[in-house]
Amino acid sequence: MRTIVPSAIGLYILLAIALPTDAETMIADPKGFQNIPWGASLVNHQNLTVTRAGPHIDEYQLKNKSPQFAEMEMDSILFSTVNGQFARVTIRYRGEKTHHQVLTYLERNFGVQERVPGQTVRGLNQQFNWQGTDTEINLTYDAYSERGFVFFNSRTLAPRFNDYITDSAE
Repeated sequence: MRTIVPSAIGLYILLAIALPTDAETMIADPKGFQNIPWGASLVNHQNLTVTRAGPHIDEYQLKNKSPQFAEMEMDSILFSTVNGQFARVTIRYRGEKTHHQVLTYLERNFGVQERVPGQTVRGLNQQFNWQGTDTEINLTYDAYSERGFVFFNSRTLAPRFNDYITDSAE
């Protein structure tokens, strides 16, 4: 029976995939999303409708209008509250053109991502992070399926979602 010893290149690739990317410091923390501050109640917000109500987590979508972000139409924009406090936005989109426009918008408004020499921006899985005093923004893009996700999170409220996730993820 042979023992497989990973090569130095294989080990490097494995570590590069497993290590998280560092977050860039934001140049301007939005302290919420689209002028809705973190911690606000969304119950009486005129432009939002409840799509899922739970004992601790509620989800909302825009009423009567297509979801727009970065001057483009998105697949969906989901607003989430934890214990009645606005804590997260999840944006879903498709397509390479949309991805480039979303990334350009985020870099223009929150800071250019530092490119490490030799790093490719066209990899199959791309992840970009911005961190402010109150907000963290994460962009993930899968080039194979051409699907992207942007998460705007309250740095103090979003961790509370973990308190209500069961081990079976039900």
